[in-house]
Amino acid sequence: MSKSEKTKAFIIETVAPIFNKNGYSAMSLSKITAATGLTKGAIYGNFENKEQLAIAVFQFSVRRILKDLNAHVNQGKTPLAQLLNVASFYHNYYEYNMKLGGCPILNTGVDANNHNPLITAKVRSYNERILTRFANLIESCKAANEIKTSVDSALYARRFFAMIEGAIYMSYIMEDKNYMKDLAVYMNQIIHNELI
Repeated sequence: MSKSEKTKAFIIETVAPIFNKNGYSAMSLSKITAATGLTKGAIYGNFENKEQLAIAVFQFSVRRILKDLNAHVNQGKTPLAQLLNVASFYHNYYEYNMKLGGCPILNTGVDANNHNPLITAKVRSYNERILTRFANLIESCKAANEIKTSVDSALYARRFFAMIEGAIYMSYIMEDKNYMKDLAVYMNQIIHNELI
């Protein structure tokens, strides 16, 4: 990596949890410079504006989560084991996400939805990727004859993702990790009782 690339990566990694926790609107350039120890010129030398930094930070945070989720899911030896691993990944998600300042999909989506269409579109595109990944995993279970072929993969992908994001919201608002733990148990029950 060049010096410029290292500086850019440092800015993104340093600012990511702060941006995620405070939101786009509350994240001032002075907070960014204080966190990084860099000048305004150094920040704007690497990012055109705060919006471009926000997008880079969001992508960094989400990619890190998806990388860890995929690594956990892929430990399953069969499609069904992988689907069950989706549920188990979220069992300790409350603790996992504390270092990130919360869930970037939920935080950034809510923060940007009413006043930043460009960032909202980025969040939406990642939501669509996750929904597609979940639906494809359910389809793989059907192809392997591990769940009922009548299962509507897109429907259950939407249900699972909505439940996950709802549990994330409740766990952070209520400061109670049990919402995530209950979600993992309930997803497991749905898979066993409705899909298999």
